[in-house]
Amino acid sequence: MNESLTQSVTDSFAQCADGRTKEIVSALVRHLHAFAREVKLTHEEWRRGIAFLTATGKKCDGIRQEFILLSDTLGLSIVLDDINQHHDEHATESSLLGPFYRDGVKESAFGANIAQSDGEPVFFHGTVSDVHGKPVADALIEVWQTAPNGMYEGQDPDQPEGNLRGRFRTNAEGAYAFHSIKPTSYPIPTDGPVGQMLVATGRHPMRPAHIHFRIDAHGYEPLTTALYSSDDPYVKSDAVFGVKPSLVIEYVPGKEGYDAARDFVLIPRERA
Repeated sequence: MNESLTQSVTDSFAQCADGRTKEIVSALVRHLHAFAREVKLTHEEWRRGIAFLTATGKKCDGIRQEFILLSDTLGLSIVLDDINQHHDEHATESSLLGPFYRDGVKESAFGANIAQSDGEPVFFHGTVSDVHGKPVADALIEVWQTAPNGMYEGQDPDQPEGNLRGRFRTNAEGAYAFHSIKPTSYPIPTDGPVGQMLVATGRHPMRPAHIHFRIDAHGYEPLTTALYSSDDPYVKSDAVFGVKPSLVIEYVPGKEGYDAARDFVLIPRERA
C-alpha cells in the first residue's frame, strides 16, 4: 500500500488559514487511512458504512440526535468528557449531560418534591463545597431523571409538565435537599441505526438507573454529573459508558422511603 498517498492528502491542507482546523483534518485523514489499512476495508464494507451514516443522519430531528447517540454508544462522548474536564483529585467527577436536559425549569424551594409520578420516595441531600472544604452558598443545582416507565418528561406526553425536574439553590451552609422517587434503568432508543449496531455487535441498550445533576456557582467551574444506583443490574455495563465508580451511590432504606446522601466538590475557576 502506498502510504505516501496519506502524506499527499495531509499536504493538501498546507494553505489552511486556521491552525486548529488544519490540525484536526490532518489527524483525521491519518487515522482514517490507518484504520482502512489495518482492517483491510473492502469497497462493499465502506459502502455499507456510508449507508449506516446516511441512515443515522436521516434519523435526526429537532428532538432526537442519532449522531449523539452513536457518539455515546461508541464511548466517544465520555472520552471528550474526560479530555475537557478540569481534573482535581478532590473534585467531583463529571458525567454525560445526555440529550434530555431542559433549560428554563422553575426554581423550587429548599426540600421541595420534584416528583409528580408514583414511585419509591427518596430524600436527596448533601452539600456543595470547593476543593478546600469551603461551603458554596447560592449554587444553582439542576436535576432531572426518568419516570418509572423509563422515559423523561420531554419524551412522554402523558407526564405532567416539569415532572422529575428541579432547580434549587444551596443555602448559606452550602447544603441542598429535595424529594423525588428512586430512578430506574431504561433502554436508549433502539429503533434506528444505532440500535441496529448494538444488535449486530451483541450489546444491550440499557442505561443503569441514575439522576442527572448540573451545578453552577459564581467563581467556580460548572459541573455536569450524575449519580448511579449501586443496586442496578446495569451499573457495570452502561450502554454509553457514563458510569464512574466515584458516582455510584447507595439508597439507604428508611421509614418513609430511601435516603440518598451525596456531597459535591467544585473547582475554583482561577485554578482551571
